[in-house]
Amino acid sequence: MAISLRKANWGLKFFAWRYIPLIGFCSPKIIRMDSKTLEVTMPHSWRTKNHLGSIYFGALAIGADLAGAFLVFSKAQARGVNANFAFKDVEGHFLKRPEARVHFTSHDGDVIDQMIDESLASGERINRPVSVKVTCPSLHGDEAMATFTLTLSVKAKAKKK
Repeated sequence: MAISLRKANWGLKFFAWRYIPLIGFCSPKIIRMDSKTLEVTMPHSWRTKNHLGSIYFGALAIGADLAGAFLVFSKAQARGVNANFAFKDVEGHFLKRPEARVHFTSHDGDVIDQMIDESLASGERINRPVSVKVTCPSLHGDEAMATFTLTLSVKAKAKKK
């Protein structure tokens, strides 16, 4: 999966403004992406914070969504397959108030690879949990501000030639 961060961020912006403008409104940015890990940041600004000065629940959900699913998009594209994906459910634990730029990190690239492989082989939709850790490095280092477990649902098929 050799896609540059610049290209990934361009793709994220295009997807957001074309299909889900609320994602674009929150101004997320991919800062780390490899075969196993995706890390997305989101600013602490008037667009993303609540009346208490911390990142709003909805913005946290958007970041978790991106960190948990953008690897499906990029892995499918790199493998030349169509992958339809969605979330079936979400579980969130809010541990501390994130009052600065937040980072959303998922290390479930291997799980996503397995899901795509299984779906291609069976032709069925595959559901698996993926986890996302939310941190606020400028204030609390690597300490979790929130954690999310999202059930990702993927159905992949080969592109028609």
